[in-house]
Amino acid sequence: MSATLQMTAFGLALLSTLFLLLATCTDCWMVNADDSLEVSHKCRGLWRECVTNMQDGVRTCDQYDSILADHPVKIVVTRTLLITADLLAGLALVTLLLGLDCIKFLKEDPRVKLKMCYGAGVILGIGSILGLVGSVWYAVDVYVERVMLVSHNIFLGVHYDFGWSCWLGMAGSTGCLVASILLTCCIY
Repeated sequence: MSATLQMTAFGLALLSTLFLLLATCTDCWMVNADDSLEVSHKCRGLWRECVTNMQDGVRTCDQYDSILADHPVKIVVTRTLLITADLLAGLALVTLLLGLDCIKFLKEDPRVKLKMCYGAGVILGIGSILGLVGSVWYAVDVYVERVMLVSHNIFLGVHYDFGWSCWLGMAGSTGCLVASILLTCCIY
């Protein structure tokens, strides 16, 4: 049973880490949700802003000036939290891979392998919390920005909602959290 749980947790952690990496690298954290006739589809991400022409499918992207330039707090905080979550999830995956029962590394000492799986679960849990905080922080900031504009009767012509990258970050973080719970609570 322990080997089945380990493999399930490893598969879930691998898929969730890929989701986190994709969320960090992609550029559709905010997407325009204007109800009028749309000629273009706009996405804002952590690293650039892209516009896709709906008629001919041409996509153009504008990179943000510099990683060190002044950016909104939501972008800086989300970048930091997601990059840290990516690094921790990667470290946890390597530790978990070495701690799996089916891997011959340290085969003569099963207690060390069990501790490695437990440690990977703890690291994965920390990374998942950071990823969730970053993704939810960004989503809440988008929502608050929209509510503030509506409450002050300001209409800028473009109305943004959460993009698929934001949802992908939340899904990846939640998957890492579930894998962490499997590794820390269920393996013993």
